[in-house]
Amino acid sequence: MTRVMTRPETDSDVEHSSAGIANEARLVDEARRGNKSAFGELVLRYERRVLRLILQFIRDESLAEDLAQEAFVRAYQRLEQFDPSRRFGPWLFRIAVNLTLDHLRRRKRRGLWALFSETPGERSPDPAVVDPRQALDLSQEVQKVLEQLPETYRTVLVLRDLENFSTSEIAAILSRKEATVRWRLAEARSRFGQLWTKRLNAGEASPVDNDATKSDEDEAA
Repeated sequence: MTRVMTRPETDSDVEHSSAGIANEARLVDEARRGNKSAFGELVLRYERRVLRLILQFIRDESLAEDLAQEAFVRAYQRLEQFDPSRRFGPWLFRIAVNLTLDHLRRRKRRGLWALFSETPGERSPDPAVVDPRQALDLSQEVQKVLEQLPETYRTVLVLRDLENFSTSEIAAILSRKEATVRWRLAEARSRFGQLWTKRLNAGEASPVDNDATKSDEDEAA
């Protein structure tokens, strides 16, 4: 699993520091009092990670940017519903994930299903790979396997193994117990592994099958 699903560098160290959390709580409090500049600082703090998270689900970068903007708009409109005793980040990510999944469900109903893709520049090629196209092909293969997972497992797998959220953060984002998240993650990894192995075996078998078919045709000729 770890060989084909790599985690990006995290940019949340400041978010998780004591000073960062205290400053964030102050910004949230001021934003709830109507200070738009304070909310603007929260946007600057989270906009990159929110966009990156949505890009794990949406193929179109322009659309992902629109959804990220809408997520911040909804967060601002719902600030009165936010529990100040909790972290702002997971609450915001929950809004972004729900918004993105709702959009994808609408697209699915219209027959335009597209999930778990990233822009070519989103991740650097593996330095061990000589040809960058090989890394791109691997990424595309991973996305195709992910698309076969049910949404419940796909979402938790993206949050943990692609976006590096902790189990507690995922529990907060999805409004589920940590035990439930751990079970879903284990099941998701198991299903991914089975589908990945099946896909690899199918890929290895096809050249042999093609050669056998060709030989039969030559003999028949």
